[in-house]
Amino acid sequence: MVLCAFFYRLHQHFDEVGSTQVDFERDDPRNPANFLLSKKWIITITACAFTCIVASAADSFSMGYQSMMRELNCTEFEATVALSLYALGFSIVPLFTSSFSEEFGRMPLYIGSSFMFMLTEVMIALAPNIQTVMIARALGGAFGSTGATLVGGTIADIWEPHNRGLPMALFSLAAVASTGLGALIAGWIEVNPHLQWRWIQWIHAMFTGIYFFCVLLFMKETRSSIILSRIAHKMRGDTGDIKYRTKAELEKPTLWQMTKTSCLRPIYLLMTEPLLQSFSLWIGFTWGVVYCLVESVTPQFKLLYGFNTGETGSVTVLSGFISPIHFFAHNYFRKNYDKKAQEARLYLPCIAALTLPIGMFIYAWTASPDIHWIVPLIGLTIFMSGAFVIYLVVFLYIADCYGPYASSALAGQSLSRNLSACTFPLFTQQMFAHLTFRWASTLFALVALGMVPIPYVLFFYGYKIRQRSRFSRMVLESDTQTAKTTKN
Repeated sequence: MVLCAFFYRLHQHFDEVGSTQVDFERDDPRNPANFLLSKKWIITITACAFTCIVASAADSFSMGYQSMMRELNCTEFEATVALSLYALGFSIVPLFTSSFSEEFGRMPLYIGSSFMFMLTEVMIALAPNIQTVMIARALGGAFGSTGATLVGGTIADIWEPHNRGLPMALFSLAAVASTGLGALIAGWIEVNPHLQWRWIQWIHAMFTGIYFFCVLLFMKETRSSIILSRIAHKMRGDTGDIKYRTKAELEKPTLWQMTKTSCLRPIYLLMTEPLLQSFSLWIGFTWGVVYCLVESVTPQFKLLYGFNTGETGSVTVLSGFISPIHFFAHNYFRKNYDKKAQEARLYLPCIAALTLPIGMFIYAWTASPDIHWIVPLIGLTIFMSGAFVIYLVVFLYIADCYGPYASSALAGQSLSRNLSACTFPLFTQQMFAHLTFRWASTLFALVALGMVPIPYVLFFYGYKIRQRSRFSRMVLESDTQTAKTTKN
């Protein structure tokens, strides 16, 4: 083994010495950062559409509980386990698959994950028992997460940091608002006695199939190292000279090393970085409550207001679509960047920290047959608006703070967020049964109230916290050097 490693390093050394490094020329149209604006938006919208599909699949599944329980003779808890397994796939699998894009590029993963995700939906639609549904949901979460976690990287590939706000807002909007959109469509399918839960999955499979062909037509490879490797490969073939190499080819670790790093580094950062820990705790709790609401809104509005499944789906979508009001928040970040640097991202989260408990308190104490249903819906809307802000900013702020380690830091918060989404629904039924809807929602509101200081602490002391971080300090030093160069 030692001899093999020695000869590998020796071979790599001679490769580096005798090679001609291939890189993009200035304004090279093959560089993803130099794509035409129209092409950038086509790629961004196509990528975000997959987030829309996988997010809507999470909530739409729960709308078909009643007909599925009757047909498969399963309990509500077993159906909830299937819901949670979807989030479990989202939390764990990206740790292993995120490195594949470095080896094979983003395009093959978009193609493969969208096709396999479609097959899992077909598997659910044809399932003869609840066990098959559980397996298919876990696989759906695995394949769905593989594609959806690429979206942030795709946006980073083609947009400069100062132009990333609007595309990232679209990405976050797709993740949050599509949860309600899936419930809206699935609720009215469930109400139709000729369709119900199987047709919820068939229609999802149809949309995913259409998306699969859209990927083939509109999506392009955006990972610059892969594009350069292809250019270098073509140059070697055209000239017959093997000296043409890219920097990534010369310094590239093995797939096993990349997989090990992608699995271990996010967990290490999550265990050692206070900034990442606090944000992951906050987004984890918020996302867990969102999944609890997926479980509780339907039975609560049915019980209190006599809504049918379709009408409760409409309630969910209305609470999610207020989130576009934050769509242009990145403009505020631009105006205040010189004063607060990365912490300029936290103006809106400071407001969202207050809207979360306020929204939950309104929802908890106004959901009553004596009070019009629009009032608790307002509470849900306020809560979902705050959840959207947090979801948006967690990507932008962590990416800004951790620079080259951003993908690992984001994978760590994604692990925390989706594990919460997996576990929270498992105790929702028991919690609401023992505490009632009012007091269970009040408990969530009180916990959210306890987390209000998180964005304020980061807003005022985030810079000092980042100075103490071995990983984030590199970004600070780079920013300082850039500022000095610009000044000179």
